[in-house]
Amino acid sequence: MPEVVITTDDVARAAATIRGAVHRTPTLSSRSLGPRQHLKAELFQRTGSFKARGALNRVRALSAEERERGVISVSAGNHAQALAWAAATEGVDALLVMWASASPAKIAATRSYGAAIDLEAADPTGAFARLEELQEQTGRVLVHPFNDPVVIAGAGTVGLEILEDVPDVDTIVVACGGGGLVTGIAAACVPHGVRVIAVEPEHSDALALGLAAGEPVPLTPRTIADALTAPFAGTVAVDVCGRLGVEVVLVTDDEIRAGFRFLYERAKLAAEPGGAAAAAACLAGKVEGGCVVSVVSGGNVSTDIASAILAGR
Repeated sequence: MPEVVITTDDVARAAATIRGAVHRTPTLSSRSLGPRQHLKAELFQRTGSFKARGALNRVRALSAEERERGVISVSAGNHAQALAWAAATEGVDALLVMWASASPAKIAATRSYGAAIDLEAADPTGAFARLEELQEQTGRVLVHPFNDPVVIAGAGTVGLEILEDVPDVDTIVVACGGGGLVTGIAAACVPHGVRVIAVEPEHSDALALGLAAGEPVPLTPRTIADALTAPFAGTVAVDVCGRLGVEVVLVTDDEIRAGFRFLYERAKLAAEPGGAAAAAACLAGKVEGGCVVSVVSGGNVSTDIASAILAGR
């Protein structure tokens, strides 16, 4: 794989690009989770997840000619919503490839921002194949959900805010699907001596497989956390996380459910399952650190899934 370098300067430039258009989300202390434990409440971000940061950074980097062509991407829902919002904000046409079993709530939210949606694919793997087909047909500019350095730099601005809010942080815990968020945060924070841990569902462990192999490894993801169902980790994530020493911790779906209930009942945060994965790893005793920040990366969950988890089903 070609080496990709994402620097703290790249992340700082992204912060300047998106400043004022996205929220500066709060970092909350959580004594219920443990001493010197904190929660970065990125579920309060525009469109309900961290994805708005990277999507806007990428759309604002488009040339005039690229803006005319429009953008395209693939997503289970959070990146779809974020790119639809960013494109609408910048007056750019957007087409999002999703799949038939994706969350109806996320599909509806994406459509509400004015984007066109393609639902021909049956699953994540099929959606990526459909993406390639439609990109070739339409000539749109790809805004990859997790393998675009500009998108990743935008996501890394979460890390800059953590460094400002919790100067003595030594460990940041981040849920991981395709690896964009954890890569951006690692690029921003590892040079400052902060340890970064990626948390993946045990049956959707794309980054763990990629780091072990030294290249992306395809898999069929199976987890309650639909935001963490990338069918492979990005080449950028495998490269950058490998060089920066990012660690991976796996959690079960039951541990994710427990983390979801903890955030709702004790922290009063209505996260989605994927957004609860980092806190779930800490709650399960799978993360050690002195001063720890867990990123609550999103809150786009349907009422039926939320009620079922809260009821213990």
